[in-house]
Amino acid sequence: MEEPWMTNRGPIVAMALDVKKAEAINTLLVRRIDILPSKPGDIIRPFALGLWNDIRPLLKPDMPVMSLRRATSAFLHSKRYYFACAQPDSMRHDMAGNPIEPLSAEDRLAAQERIAALKQTQAKSPAPASEPKSPPPASSKAELIRASLLGGRKLSDRVAR
Repeated sequence: MEEPWMTNRGPIVAMALDVKKAEAINTLLVRRIDILPSKPGDIIRPFALGLWNDIRPLLKPDMPVMSLRRATSAFLHSKRYYFACAQPDSMRHDMAGNPIEPLSAEDRLAAQERIAALKQTQAKSPAPASEPKSPPPASSKAELIRASLLGGRKLSDRVAR
């Protein structure tokens, strides 16, 4: 993508999956953080740079840091989060959800490029199969006997191992 978005597409609101990802983060913390959506329809707000340094100390003592990293990553790498970052007037927010600074043009462009890459990936991935799968190729009687003796595997599968 060479040219950044010039028009605002409106606030990006959270869907049920975004709320579930936000809940996964909040359950790992000693207290909720207000930047995360709490119900579908809440606005998704880009995190301030370095917000991890504020969130990390809130991790419950019995929880591994890696769990918090994964949960945070799942939220931050979602398509709607990228859309929220890609808007021309998008702002970064602190833990309380207060806007503190605009996203840089480079960060907005990176989010737009990530959205384009996600769209390409979705276009290339096969659609869910709604038609029945074709039956397996017919096997000879000898292959069926061998498969039953070898625990259900064909001879060619057994030799490949």
